[in-house]
Amino acid sequence: MSVIVYQTFEIKQDKFKEGIENLQEIKKFRNENFHHKVEILTPITGKDHTFSMITTYEGLAEMELQNKKMFDDDEYLKLVESFFLENIIQGSMNTQFYRIMTEPPEKKGKEK
Repeated sequence: MSVIVYQTFEIKQDKFKEGIENLQEIKKFRNENFHHKVEILTPITGKDHTFSMITTYEGLAEMELQNKKMFDDDEYLKLVESFFLENIIQGSMNTQFYRIMTEPPEKKGKEK
């Protein structure tokens, strides 16, 4: 059962260009080096500097495994450290976890 991690955060106004570049590097690095899919959402309405990252994993166990691999990777840690310490407003990150709802099994002998 797939797991979705939805994170929102606010990029510092004076670090906007650097924050976007760093965020794109993180997305590219994670998609190329780890077994999950990362997408970045940009605001159309609402707070202009609030962005979101959506990550899709095959399940909770896969999420745990990929997170361990990411935080054991020095190159990834450098990207993340720069992003968290320099480019986003402290305390602005919010992380939520979701599961994709599975379809109910079809009843045998059901007429259409």
